[in-house]
This record gives sequence, structure tokens and C-alpha cells, in this order.
Amino acid sequence: MPIRINQHHSEFHLYNNKVSYIFRVIEKSRQLEHLYYGKRIHHRDSFDHLIEREIRPSCNMFEGDHTSSMEHIKQEYPSYGSTDFRFPAHSILREDGSHITNFTYQNFRVTKGKKKLENLPATYVEQEDEGDTLEIDLYDDVLKCRLTLSYTIYQNRNVITRHAEFSNEGNENYYLDHAMSMSIDFPDDQFEMVHLHGAWAREGHLEKKTLSKGIQSIYSNRGASSHVFNPFITLKRPNADEHQGEVYGFSLVYSGNFLAQVEVDSYNVSRITMGINPYRFKWKLGAGSSFQTPECVMVYSDKGLNEMSQTYHKLYRERLVRGNWRDNARPVLINNWEATYFDFNEEKVLEIASTAKELGIELFVLDDGWFGKRDDDTSSLGDWFEDKRKLPNGINGLAEKVEELEMRFGLWFEPEMVCKDTKLFEEHPDWIISTPDRQISHGRNQFVLDFSRSEVVDYIFQMMNQILSKSNITYIKWDMNRHITEAYSQKLPADQQGEVFHRYILGVYDLYERLIKKYPDILFESCAGGGARFDPGMLYYAPQTWTSDDTDAVERLKIQYGTSMVYPLSSIGSHVSATPNHQVGRLTPLQTRAAVAYFGTFGYELDITKLSDEDKAMVREQVAFFKEYRDLIRMGEFYRLLSPFESNETSWMVVSRDKSEALVGYYKVLAKPNEAYQRIKLKGLDPDRLYRVNGTTTHYGDELINIGILLSGNYTDRANEFWGQKHPGDYQSQLFILKGL
Repeated sequence: MPIRINQHHSEFHLYNNKVSYIFRVIEKSRQLEHLYYGKRIHHRDSFDHLIEREIRPSCNMFEGDHTSSMEHIKQEYPSYGSTDFRFPAHSILREDGSHITNFTYQNFRVTKGKKKLENLPATYVEQEDEGDTLEIDLYDDVLKCRLTLSYTIYQNRNVITRHAEFSNEGNENYYLDHAMSMSIDFPDDQFEMVHLHGAWAREGHLEKKTLSKGIQSIYSNRGASSHVFNPFITLKRPNADEHQGEVYGFSLVYSGNFLAQVEVDSYNVSRITMGINPYRFKWKLGAGSSFQTPECVMVYSDKGLNEMSQTYHKLYRERLVRGNWRDNARPVLINNWEATYFDFNEEKVLEIASTAKELGIELFVLDDGWFGKRDDDTSSLGDWFEDKRKLPNGINGLAEKVEELEMRFGLWFEPEMVCKDTKLFEEHPDWIISTPDRQISHGRNQFVLDFSRSEVVDYIFQMMNQILSKSNITYIKWDMNRHITEAYSQKLPADQQGEVFHRYILGVYDLYERLIKKYPDILFESCAGGGARFDPGMLYYAPQTWTSDDTDAVERLKIQYGTSMVYPLSSIGSHVSATPNHQVGRLTPLQTRAAVAYFGTFGYELDITKLSDEDKAMVREQVAFFKEYRDLIRMGEFYRLLSPFESNETSWMVVSRDKSEALVGYYKVLAKPNEAYQRIKLKGLDPDRLYRVNGTTTHYGDELINIGILLSGNYTDRANEFWGQKHPGDYQSQLFILKGL
């Protein structure tokens, strides 16, 4: 069993073959002290030797005990105000205005498997022996409140998950204004913090900073996890890189406002906390009610960032994504958005679908503009009525004609939004999120529906159901193109307005759950102006996410490279689009656009009816190529080799689980004259196996790992051939296919 209890010393040791996590109950205060998190160590009858206490000039909890300052004790789930002056993991406001809590240890439970969270996405197990769960009950006698800390350790994954639950067992109402999912106090500050930042059209960019005294954090207060920061951070040792060194990953399974924070104190202790952003959060915990925080997934690696990423990839692909599409190959699709935008009719989209069928594409997706009078982005959101001007036979008629081509049909929705010129807005103006007596801001000419209200979610479900129930729709692109401003619900009382953001995202989850339950065969792809809600919470409902509205292959190198830090290739929506690119105007070869998009879900987003016969032939080859290797790409182990954030070149590869085949992508952004010789050292291969590369030369795995693939040509006795050749220019790519012999 991966959880051992030293009951005499009140110590808890969670471990498997990779990782150990140890904490204890403090004798006097009965609070929880953190002892160790890192590489697996042997269990022993006592870990008392890890306790650190010295007399320091500070406030102490107990008279006469000068070592009882919580400021100098590493903790599991700390509070503020009782000798600890650092930022806490929780805070509760009583009706008398006090904030002090004192949660003390009561008991523990160890159970096989992993419990499902209530109305929240989370990782899961399919068999009880995949993991064990430890629950620690703490109690505040004054508040009559129970705090349960839950830890699940997976048996064969270097993963520990955490969340907390507050239960009001008294008669007094009070308010949670700070409820993080986890907290850990590391004994030193010798870390670099790595995270993903960006903006619309440039999501997922890597940033690294050395920890310093004070607070360093990433966050969202936009109502979604956001383009700006992703709910994920890594603490890595300064000597750690992609393939060696200690790394700790923290990923929040949540799609709303979040905070990930590292506080370094005067004694070099690093406190990391992650959870719902406490800014504008205040949850009324009425008598007899409870509140459960989202789940934080913690990953430890002693083999660098890449092993951490592979652990997240495998866990999220196998035990976060659910349903029929978890283990099935995703269809190659074509989306009409960049081909037509709002200017289309049935004839035009069927022409695109028919051409797509000839090229081997499997799914046609009709994007924005099919409903109401949606000729631009100023109208009609919320009125999900078919526009018979564009589609005289409706969605069902179009879907049937696409099916006659032996293709699947998909449809775009933006269910969380409304425009002013709609029946929905006219009949229910109080259903939008807005503050009384204040101006209502807009984004993309639209307003946010109050999904904290069940009647709003009910209405949107019925509207979507009317379309889905009469048409064979196998794919939905669920978009969300603006963030929440003037956060206020006209239904909630004044003392619950701090619940709007969280209740909103619970409403989004509820709508997803209801649609999935009724239509289990639909493949959902989440989108939020691209990657503004690319987070683990969404993957629980939609197994893939539109990674960015930026479809430029060169920009996508950084976007997809950064996103792969935590998310599997099977979740990364990636398309080949037109040139000049619609976001940056760049002209890139069709070969390179596909070579980047292969390492994701793969599809097209351009008017293929306007392609030359030569380009159509190339598309046909690309589609056939992806179909041949999509299982490898979806299920293989992904390795980052060369970073676009560090050089003019990018490289990555994916290796099958049995190491029998691999696919390597290499990309050079700008051509350079008279360059040095270049080679790419590969990873993950069987060193003793012979591989054939691109059907020509053969190399043992150890050679490819230690020497690499040589990118420079050998022109011995062929100088004239070299000087006479045409050089390829900028934005070039190469793919290497490795087959084990």
C-alpha cells in the first residue's frame, strides 16, 4: 500500500516507486507539519529527525514554549494570524468580523482508489488498485467547522493530487474568502519558476525566473483561466533542464479564476499555494453546507521537465479525458472559418466539403454564422435559430448532405454569450452579468450570460438540444470570446456576490455534463478565443482544445511547444491554414504548415477549393500521412529537443510505447548562409535497436541518441551539385520517420 501511517508519531507517508510525501501532526498545536516531498525514500518507524526547531525572536503559540511559532514551521495547510504572518491557504470571515481559525487534527481515513469530486472535474481511477486516498479531518471547535484535506497517490505514476473541503457543522453562517487547493512549504528557495504566459494569438509562451524574496505569482481574475497565464507552474532546480534534474509541477484542474503563488520568506522557505483566486471570491458557508476546492495535480520528476510533461500527458490523456473519444483516433477535419468567415451559403460549404472528401478529410465543421442574422460579429448570439437565408434546408439538411459524402458533420456554438439584438436579450435582459446602475462593457459586441443561474443553463441546453436532437452532429466546437466584466448576478443576494465567478464556471461544467450525458458520441473541442481556457478542467469535458486563433506555423512552434509542458498532443487543436497567414501575414510552405500541425489533432482551415492541383495532391498526401501516424502521435511519448524560445530552430519527437517507431519534427525559421554543421540528438529510443530512417539509412538507437541525426549533407566529390542547387529559403521543416527493424 502506498500510504503508511506511523500512528505512534502521527506521521503520514505517501509513496510509490518514484516519490515520497511526508507530513505529521504537531504534538501541542495538533496542526499539520510538512516534512518532505521529493524522490522516493525508505519508510521508517519515525521521521522525527526531520523536525526542525530553533529559538528565534518571534511570536509563539504557547507560553513558555519558544519554538512554537508557526512562522518557522513548515506546514500543510496554514492559516494567518496565529503566529504565522505569511500568506495562508485559507481564511474564514465570521459575522463578528474575525478571521482567526484553529483547525486541529481529529482523525484520518485511508481508502482504496479515488473519490469523485462533486460538480467539479478531476482525475480518476478505473480500478481501485490504481491508487490510494488519504483523508485528514481537522476541526475548529469555535467555528464548528470541519476541514478535510484529501491526498491521492497513484500507484504507478509519480502523481499526487490534493483538494480541500470545508463543512459547516454549526448554526452560524460565515464566509470563505480564501480556500486554496494545496499548500507546501519547501525548506529552501533554490528554484526557478517556469510558467506559461501570453495573450490572444500568442498563448503558451515559456517564462523562467529565479525565485527571490517575497511573492511571485501568476493568476487570472477574468472569469476564465485566460490567455495571459495558464493554471500551471513548475519549480525546477537551477541545474535542471528538459532531461535531467529535479522538477516539481503543479497543475490546477479548474477553468475559472485561479492563483498560483510562491512566497519566499526571510529564512529561504518557499511556500507554494494554488487554487481559486481569492480576489473577488467570498463564499457563504451557511449552516450545514460545505465547499469543495478544485483539484491540484502535483508531479515530481528527477529527470527534468520532459519526464514531468510525459507524466502529465499520460495522466490527462488516460485519467482526465473521459468518454468514447478518450481512446479513439480523432478525425481529420476541415473548418470553414478562415475559408469563408460569415460569408457562406449551403452551396459554398458543400463545395468545400466535397473537395475535402476527395482529399481524404473525414469531418466538415461549420463555424460561426449559421444562426439568427449572423452576417458579422455584432448580432444574433443567443438566438440559436437556423438562418434559412444561408441554409435553406437547415442544419439537418446540410448535415445529411455532408453525410452523403461519407463525411462527419460538426457545428460551432458560443453558448455562454448573447447579443443585444436577440429574442433572448429582449425577453431576459436580467440574464446577463452586469452591475446595477453601472455601464455594461462589451467584448466582440457581446455580453456574458449569467451561468450562475440554473434557469439560464436550462434555457441554453434546450436551445442547443433542439439543434442536436434532429441532426447527426458528431463534433461541437464550443467557443467563448470574451471575459467577465462588471461581475454581478441579479439573482444572488448581496452577501453572495463573491460567488459569481465560481458559480459561473460550475454552470459551464453543468451544461457540458448534460450535453455529454445525452450525446456521448459527440467530440467536443473547447475554445476561448483560442487558448483562453486551455486548462485541465476543460479537458475533463472536451478532450481537445483549440490552442490558439493564431494558425501561423512559425508562431505555432512556440505556442505548441509551451503548451506541451503539461498538455498531451491529443488535446492540442492544430490546423493548416492559408497563406498569407490571416493573423501575421507570413508566407510559409504548405509542407511546413502541415509538419507543425501534425503534432496535435490535425486539420485544415482554408478554402481548399482554391488550391492548385499540385497543392491538392500535397494535401491528399498529408492527410494520408497523418492517418498512418495519428495513433503514434496521440499515444506516444513526446520529447522536446530544441526550443524555439532559445534559438532559430525547433525540434521535437514522439516515440511509440514499445519504441518500435518514432516521428521527429525539425523546423528552421530563418535560412542562414554558410552555417555550422548541425545535428539533432534524439531521445526515448531503444539504444540496442536498429532503426531505418526515412526508409534509407539504418542506425542503432544509441547512435541516434548520442551522436544524433546529421542535418548537414555530404558533398564529397559532388561540389558542382552543391553549387548548382536551389536553397530552400525561410520557414523550412523536415520530418524523420524511424522504423525499428
